[in-house]
Amino acid sequence: MGDAARQLAGGGVLWYLAAVMYRDAALIGSHLAISLPGSEATEEVIAHVRRIQAKSVVVFSRNFASPEQFTQLIHRLEDALGWRLLVMVDHEGGRINRFGAAVTQFPDALTVGRAGDPQAAARQGAIEAQELKRLAVQVNLAPCVDVIVEGSDPVIGDRSYGSDPVLVSQCGAARIQGLQSHGVAACAKHFPGLGAVPRDPHRILSDIDLDRETIDRVHLPPFRAAIEAGVAMVMSSHVRYRAFGDPPGRPATFSPAIMHGLLRTQLRFTGLVLSDDLEMGAIRSGWSMGKAAVRAAQAGHDLLLFCSGNLRVQLEAFSSLRKAYGEGRLDDAELKAGLTRLEDVREKFLG
Repeated sequence: MGDAARQLAGGGVLWYLAAVMYRDAALIGSHLAISLPGSEATEEVIAHVRRIQAKSVVVFSRNFASPEQFTQLIHRLEDALGWRLLVMVDHEGGRINRFGAAVTQFPDALTVGRAGDPQAAARQGAIEAQELKRLAVQVNLAPCVDVIVEGSDPVIGDRSYGSDPVLVSQCGAARIQGLQSHGVAACAKHFPGLGAVPRDPHRILSDIDLDRETIDRVHLPPFRAAIEAGVAMVMSSHVRYRAFGDPPGRPATFSPAIMHGLLRTQLRFTGLVLSDDLEMGAIRSGWSMGKAAVRAAQAGHDLLLFCSGNLRVQLEAFSSLRKAYGEGRLDDAELKAGLTRLEDVREKFLG
């Protein structure tokens, strides 16, 4: 082989390696749902999102000044990146509202539940969907279908429809149908039930020491109802559940027994599985963000949420996931199956 042929061959190898690296980056980046640090699509932010190949963003009040500014932010990002973003928001009603007076102010879920009318939840979902779509948002990270237990931490509290699993099931399913029948994906949270949590997982990792029979009877019915209603997504919780046989210190976030065994196999959920924000205190107190991202992916999550807007943390997670993938610590078939589930959601709700 002559020098010219060797150079061509070498160039072909380099081109192939570059293509493989880009493909792997796109695969990993598709499993990230990141937040933005502010209300502008700066060159730094655009370059960062392009680097980690993220296709989903979670938005907060810090990203919103007005409907016009916000839609321009999303469209500028998309135009600069060359791909559509799946835009997600916690829009529960009551105290959880990222868009202020720009949207209808609905009461908290507990108030809706006390009214005893699931159709009110369905109407709420329908109105929310219409308003969110006008703001270029395709996913409502709601409803909470946690069944609250007396004496639990108020982190859920009025975000739940109540303490009756039947009522929570009815209202949750109705809200999901209202949202999704009007073109916005819903997300049932926090699996397998956060209503009995003794301490706020935003701050600390704690235990739910309920037996399996109580979990099955009280806390899982709303998730079963959500799945039967066709919910697009389920979000897990950063709490330890001893009833599932996990070793001490392992939250549901990192539990294949809960995410695969219970949610996928027993409840037969085929939609998208999301982590809660991996930057919450329950996770940060014990793991780096890189290790947390890898463990959550290994447990069976399709989307990993990073919600502080810290670009360095997002890059750490992306780099750790790529390294784990290259070393064979992440299952290729599972990652690609998750990507297919994500593409199904994008096709249905991004249009």
